[in-house]
Amino acid sequence: TPVLCRITVDNKQTVLTTGIYCKPDDWNSRKGEVKESRSNELLIRFRNRIEQTYENILGRQGVISAELLKNTIAGVNAVPTCLLQAGEAERERLRIRSLEINSTSTYRESKTTQSNLRDFVLSRGMEDIALSAITEEFGESFKMFLKKDLDYSTSHVNHCLCWLNRLLYIAVDQEVLRTNPLEDVEYEKKNPPKLRHIERNELKKIMETPMPYERQELARRAFIFSAFTGLAFVDVYKLYP
Repeated sequence: TPVLCRITVDNKQTVLTTGIYCKPDDWNSRKGEVKESRSNELLIRFRNRIEQTYENILGRQGVISAELLKNTIAGVNAVPTCLLQAGEAERERLRIRSLEINSTSTYRESKTTQSNLRDFVLSRGMEDIALSAITEEFGESFKMFLKKDLDYSTSHVNHCLCWLNRLLYIAVDQEVLRTNPLEDVEYEKKNPPKLRHIERNELKKIMETPMPYERQELARRAFIFSAFTGLAFVDVYKLYP
């Protein structure tokens, strides 16, 4: 029978196999020991490893969860603890998902947003940044980097900020972070749409300037007619004598 290790952090539990086996009758549940001394030594080492890993994660990230501790000990499907690392993990998930649904649009878009995020992190003299080290200032600076340094449109700035928030909320779900540090970072306001109209003096100039060619002149007159009747220019073309 396998000896299992139950990990409890903040009233949340998970179970991890120790790789140690014993007969049910040889297990002392009160002491957490087995009769065979060699197995007990392995259990002590395993327990010490868990305690050391717990302290390392807590000291490095400032936050710990049962699932995070389990994944770190197991070394399989470890939860990313750095931003760019998390981004690549999410892109891999999107790649697999794109094959399942036969659509690659989201995966292809993530390439640009992840690249922009990497450029920003590198511009701060880092190869990556711990998720626990991300602050509101990081988010605001990322927006300025996209607007000033890369001269991106409001729409693309918001798209990149959405990708960053996505990675942070995934980290919250995986209990790497307790909260999203960028919750108060606002998205950029969209630019007001350009009104499709001309000024009075522009209309007057059109009225006073005949066109040299017949079809151009017809288009000029049709436009003037639509301006005074309120008909759409395309509807004027549908009129007939």
